[in-house]
Amino acid sequence: MAENTQPDLQWGPLEQKPRGRGRIWIIVGLAVAALIVVGVLLFFLLPRADGQSPEASATPSPSATTTEEPTPAPTIAPDPTMTPVTTPPPVPDPSVDAFREQVRGWLDDALTGIDIVSASSGQEALSVVETLEDDAQRLSETPAPTSIQSGWSEALGRYAESLAALRTAVSDGSGTSASAESARASAEELRTVVGL
Repeated sequence: MAENTQPDLQWGPLEQKPRGRGRIWIIVGLAVAALIVVGVLLFFLLPRADGQSPEASATPSPSATTTEEPTPAPTIAPDPTMTPVTTPPPVPDPSVDAFREQVRGWLDDALTGIDIVSASSGQEALSVVETLEDDAQRLSETPAPTSIQSGWSEALGRYAESLAALRTAVSDGSGTSASAESARASAEELRTVVGL
């Protein structure tokens, strides 16, 4: 018989198509993109041959050419003239009623402060006397109406003297009753001058 010869079938892996083309195109594309980025950066960052600096430059670049700045011509100063000395306008003379309301708080505090000094001693009394002296300074800095100015100034001087005597009495620790009464009388005199 004739021998049946059949070909031997063997199973094996099929040949795969090469994938290199896709990878090559990705590498080429990335290289082209990198070159474009470098070209754009060089375009904006390097100085141009015509001496103009690029408008979109992130860092200043030195200019290839030096330009001289024109020197300004000396200016001729005008002849110095005497400027008029301006004096502040005079303080308007306040009315007695307005002045009374302006100093009322300090004069009310004077009587209260003298009462506190009479009832206390030591550092507490001394700090109250200092406050009264500060108020007396404020009273002297407040312009009085011309109609009561002389009487106000005299009474204020006596009040300041009586506060100095009261301070001495408190500092020495001696009796403050006589000095406190003198200060109270001076404060009442000030109140009478302004009509309180």
